[in-house]
Amino acid sequence: MISNIPDYRVTLDGKDLTARFRPRLLSLSITEKRGDEADQLDIALDDADGRLALPKAGAVLHIQIGWKQGSGVKVGLVDKGSFVVDEIEHSGPPDAVTIRARSADFTSDLRTRREKSWHDTTVGAVVTEVAGRNGLSARCAPALASIAVKTLAQSRESDMALLRRLGREHDAVATIKRGALIFAPVGSGQTASGAALPSLSLRRRDGDRHSYRIEKREEADGVTASYHDRDEAARKDVTVGKTAGAKKLSHVYATKASAERAAKSTMKRAKRQPVSLTLALALGRADLYPEQKASVSGFKAEIDAVAWLVSEVTHTVNDRGFVTGLKLENAP
Repeated sequence: MISNIPDYRVTLDGKDLTARFRPRLLSLSITEKRGDEADQLDIALDDADGRLALPKAGAVLHIQIGWKQGSGVKVGLVDKGSFVVDEIEHSGPPDAVTIRARSADFTSDLRTRREKSWHDTTVGAVVTEVAGRNGLSARCAPALASIAVKTLAQSRESDMALLRRLGREHDAVATIKRGALIFAPVGSGQTASGAALPSLSLRRRDGDRHSYRIEKREEADGVTASYHDRDEAARKDVTVGKTAGAKKLSHVYATKASAERAAKSTMKRAKRQPVSLTLALALGRADLYPEQKASVSGFKAEIDAVAWLVSEVTHTVNDRGFVTGLKLENAP
């Protein structure tokens, strides 16, 4: 049997540092998240000899991880993107340097508060404009892109907060990958090129550990959302489902249509049974990403029966090898 040997490649501002890192690497970890959270990179390096130079905040690291050789693994490196260093820590003894960085796609401009309004447009046009002013290409799912937007106000709200709000209203998620702003329904995962992410089949024997949790379902037989009726200059309500005991949304929407969509989206989320599953795969898989749909087997029948969706992936390379941790939730 061929020994499983992990592999990685690290460049700093375009300069390959892999050979320098190899004798010093304590651990390299990448956490990939769904939605509007930036992916995070953590690298710990041995500095017992005191000769390790500290990188500068703002430096750009580009990472690839995978397997050099092995049995039951796919040999080769997978590009995990670029990360901007935003924290450096020196600790000891024994002396070590920890570098923390976040996805380079999440620029500070995305979190800058803005004033902007749109009238008589579409969701696709809004997403395209937001992407363009942040130097990103836009990939908005056709089913969402054509939705009419009568009026939309961005008042002292960051672009990420605006996208998060649009996502809640349409049961969608905004993700930034490889220079692309992807706005798509929850569970319809896409790559930065627009291709659909492949579905996964995971077996219990693929992992070291697992944890399954089921929580009490949020009661929501009805959802009420408010909107401003311009013709009558009055605030009105629209309810989806049962009026009695309906959950009330705090946001006031610009139109009846947008309020109704938000209520339907909230109702849809509430009907998903809140179950979760965490898996620690014995052999790392750098080809796994958030928003991939997954099925599992070898667990209890109730667990195997759930249609799963990957919500977070953590890849870790250290002296014990290369492992991948997954967090899954029930798919739409």
